[in-house]
Amino acid sequence: MELKYSRQIAETLNLSLKQISSIYELHSEGSTIPFIARYRKEATGNLDEVVIGNVIDQIKYFNELEKRKETVLKTIEEAGKMTPELRQRIDDCINATVLEDIYLPYKPKRKTKASVAVEKGLEPLAALLFAQEAVNPEEEAVKYINEQVKDTAEALQGARDIMAEWIAENEQARNLVRKLFTEEATVSSRVLTSKKEEADAQKYRDYFDFKEPLSQSPSHRILAIRRGEKEGFLIMTINIEKETAHAELKRVLIKASNPAARQVETAVEDAYNRLLQPSIETEFRMASKTKADEEAIRVFAENLRQLLLASPLGHKRVMAIDPGFRTGCKVVCLDEHGTFLKYVTIFPHAPQNDWNGAVQTIKELVARYDIEAIGYGNGTASKETEQLARGIDFGKPVSVFMVNESGASIYSASEVAREEFPDEDVTVRGAISIGRRLLDPLSELVKIDAKSIGVGQYQHDVNQNRLKEALDQVVESCVNYVGVDVNTASKHLLTYVSGLSATVAKNVVEYRTKNGGFKSRDELKKVSMLGPKAFEQCAGFLRIPNAVNPLDNSAVHPESYHVVEAMAAKVNCTVPELITNATLRKQIRPQEFVTETIGQFTIEDILKELEKPGRDPRSPIEEFRFAEGISTMEDLKPGMKVPGIVTNITNFGAFVDVGVKQDGLVHISHLANRYISDPNEAVKLGQKVMATVLEVDTARKRIALSLKEAGVQPEKRNAPTGQKGPKATVPKQSPLNPFQAKLMELKKNFEGGK
Repeated sequence: MELKYSRQIAETLNLSLKQISSIYELHSEGSTIPFIARYRKEATGNLDEVVIGNVIDQIKYFNELEKRKETVLKTIEEAGKMTPELRQRIDDCINATVLEDIYLPYKPKRKTKASVAVEKGLEPLAALLFAQEAVNPEEEAVKYINEQVKDTAEALQGARDIMAEWIAENEQARNLVRKLFTEEATVSSRVLTSKKEEADAQKYRDYFDFKEPLSQSPSHRILAIRRGEKEGFLIMTINIEKETAHAELKRVLIKASNPAARQVETAVEDAYNRLLQPSIETEFRMASKTKADEEAIRVFAENLRQLLLASPLGHKRVMAIDPGFRTGCKVVCLDEHGTFLKYVTIFPHAPQNDWNGAVQTIKELVARYDIEAIGYGNGTASKETEQLARGIDFGKPVSVFMVNESGASIYSASEVAREEFPDEDVTVRGAISIGRRLLDPLSELVKIDAKSIGVGQYQHDVNQNRLKEALDQVVESCVNYVGVDVNTASKHLLTYVSGLSATVAKNVVEYRTKNGGFKSRDELKKVSMLGPKAFEQCAGFLRIPNAVNPLDNSAVHPESYHVVEAMAAKVNCTVPELITNATLRKQIRPQEFVTETIGQFTIEDILKELEKPGRDPRSPIEEFRFAEGISTMEDLKPGMKVPGIVTNITNFGAFVDVGVKQDGLVHISHLANRYISDPNEAVKLGQKVMATVLEVDTARKRIALSLKEAGVQPEKRNAPTGQKGPKATVPKQSPLNPFQAKLMELKKNFEGGK
């Protein structure tokens, strides 16, 4: 790009040219977004990862535009139609759509009605009529009758075909129709009559006869209709009133009132009906799909970020239980580092009902392996398994946690799992994954394809390359935000560390295996293929607990160690003393350490890190309990207040697990007592809430909930072991109408299932 479009990017994103230039240079040199955001704040003006990512996306866009311009220029030049003015227009163009409009008249085409008419020599007639002068079209058409043109009707039709193509390729005409589509287009859908009664079509019945303004259609609705179309049940159209388009085009293109102008009027209508309307509809279908994709990807990415940054249990010895009925509950024990210790299967539930045997086995394992916490999966038999674990007296505190097991089966059958546990079957691997998720969700979830984690919205319908790019960026951001213990991290986790490729990550693990744990960050330079640039990018994000230099277990970058040493010297102490003594740190005047290369932002970050070096930025984990006596949808009644956990967030609301094997939906209108445009304003993934039941539809397996009355009430502290969880309550006189949720409104948001 060579910064050719810097001013345009700066204006679009409301940034300075210096910021754009700095990001461009850093990114071109191989710096990652996390590194730029964390360690080059002076260069960017303290921009966050989102803005830096937007700048890089703009750079990519204009790079692609430049490549397209090269193709356009070459094609026009080879056709011998290039002019200095045309070249300048192309060179100055900053919009891909405008570029394609400029190119359209010169673009090689397959045979069209207009090209056939041109071959018959009718282009001069078309030009004459298009001028709309006072001529007689029939008399002029007679002059073109020959072996190829049999009569005046054919000549005039050919001339109109040529004019229609001119109109369809005219920038002014195309922009006029685009404006009409932008302001007035509606999206509509109808069911294919032959498919209407099919069972699979019923999930789209809300769209059997549907129409609304395109500008008001949310992303999930567009994606739902498109999915129904893709599956062969619906026909989708995006259109405007034909008469309006005709009138507007004629207003601009018709310059006279005579026979020639009437020929042009006919050509205008044909141009719109046959060429312009399908072309612009395709543009808007693609644009609405792109917009819907980006919104769905944004929702998915935000959910993924919240899930990856979920509270970790930390270094504790855990038991993980993968619940089940017929096949039993798979139980594994892990040490505080997630090392696999033991596996057994218990059968406390139907049909075996060996409750006492299961209790005895769990008690023995807890004692033998000094288990401090139990995590159970939230799938089949989870509620029953929770009751089992909580009902045992271990003679010591043992916390019990529900663990979201989405994607655990994907991991258990993956190459990563086979490499980690080659001698264990998929059931054991799945249980191990549940336990490790409890210890550290981030470290375990990065092993799974993000699309399989189950927090997306229409993730299989959006642009898969764009989705992968966005989700990978989120994973990279989260991993580097938290930091990674280089002596315990898996190869897969290390791959997401800034500057480390899959090959280098593998080399780090191999070096660690051969030589023992790293003693210092500087030792990373001995790893094969980890050169100076990779070290610069990764060093600040890798942690080495118990290193000789305590800064090696902090977010302070090695390039800034000399600053900390200077601070320590200033107050006559060592670096370790500076870290542990708040009084000494208060004596430091930040401005004294600002230089041409180390700015105020970096100094402030260093001082913050010295307060708690190597701290985990994630919030501490909390226990949670579902309401007693609530295990099926039939147990839920309108007006009942029940505790739940937010499991998924969409544009139209949030899904909440209330312990009945079917998540309930809190529509966006019921997330808060105030108006909100984004569900994330009210709730976060994994948040504990107290929900009011609005309606239970057992036939369709749908639960409508509200957070309005009870409000969002995160638990303040862990419940002591043995304490009973909150019970569901039913008001004597519920002030809520069971149908208050108006599921006729909610139905638009379920389309095609969650």
